[in-house]
Amino acid sequence: MNPRLIASVFGIGHLRPAPGTWGSAVVLPLALLGPLPCLVLGLLVLLIGFWAVGRLPGDAEADPGWIVVDEAAGQLLALAALPAHPSLLGIAAAFLLFRAFDILKPGPVGWADRQHGALGVMLDDAVAGVLAALLLLGFGLWQPGVLGQ
Repeated sequence: MNPRLIASVFGIGHLRPAPGTWGSAVVLPLALLGPLPCLVLGLLVLLIGFWAVGRLPGDAEADPGWIVVDEAAGQLLALAALPAHPSLLGIAAAFLLFRAFDILKPGPVGWADRQHGALGVMLDDAVAGVLAALLLLGFGLWQPGVLGQ
């Protein structure tokens, strides 16, 4: 398989503007599969992304915008925190929280982003996805029915 094709999520990373947003948005329909499939897919995409980005000659060091497999993986991890039948509000919340953590890079997300190579490219989005998921889980415990059934 072609590492550039995987890293760009089959060309999604070449869409403009905001390729990272497109890379996150492309996986949103998978929320309908439920939390466990999103978690498994998120981990699988994360592993495949590590493989693909690690095989890119020098590109991974600069984390170019066209590499969006990391956004797809992180977004899937955030979606895994939603209930089995998520509402549109829940999916939107997962998307907005993940994108906010990915763009602003607070605390552990920023630390992960400063790592080198494929680790830095992939890890910051995984951490952003986990942080978004933790917030969604916390909110979901106090507001049953808002994020889904």
